[in-house]
Amino acid sequence: MPLSTNSPNHFLLSLSASDRDLIFPHLKKLTAPREIVIFKAEDTIERVYFPHSGIISLIVGLSSGQFVEAGMLGRNGVIGAGAALDGQVALNTAIGQADGAGTMIEAGVLKRAAKESETLRVALVRQEHALAAQTQQVAACNALHELEERLSRWLLQSRDLLNSDTLPLTQEFLAQMLGVQRSSVTLVARKLQEAGLIRYRRGHIHVIDVEGLQDSCCECYGAINRHFSKLIGWSPDVPAHDPATHKTDSPPL
Repeated sequence: MPLSTNSPNHFLLSLSASDRDLIFPHLKKLTAPREIVIFKAEDTIERVYFPHSGIISLIVGLSSGQFVEAGMLGRNGVIGAGAALDGQVALNTAIGQADGAGTMIEAGVLKRAAKESETLRVALVRQEHALAAQTQQVAACNALHELEERLSRWLLQSRDLLNSDTLPLTQEFLAQMLGVQRSSVTLVARKLQEAGLIRYRRGHIHVIDVEGLQDSCCECYGAINRHFSKLIGWSPDVPAHDPATHKTDSPPL
């Protein structure tokens, strides 16, 4: 399966040539349409997924049937990295938030590769630390900040991962991810639209004023980005492929 070494996935792109040689021959393509379930909470994680596009939401469900998003990953990260670090039981459900695609590897294969390479193991640990930092920040955000701030933060994060101002998201889905009533999201979305920050129609939200949306959101958006920048070197302002900071001298896969 020939894949360019200029992968859209930050984790794969950041690996050394030797670490790529360990895992690239084992990668398989995966299409991840919206609402695909990568794994469910308490499942044994059998495959690790590297998104190239789209968004995967990590959600926590309750016995009532309600759920709330604890974090989101896309081209910046790895879904199920803990499976290669002796953490094979999923702590939450990973579900597609927007259509995307990527590559995957059997968890056992990645685990063996991580045992063979300390640099690969450290990279996976950093990915898990970045995810943990995000979920903790989101928990604080959900508990302490107003819905307008939370929705603005969520829209900005989605925009960063999709690398697009147009977000294929319904208000119903937003309400589910934020753990609130749809009517509450409708009121806040209308306020943001009237302020000229977004424009929405059924199934799509278009971000018009990024700086204005940043002013509307809480500190958590910046904090999450700082965590990812410090721990894994990813920033939404940096293109997925940056020849100045990443080597691409390993042979094509």
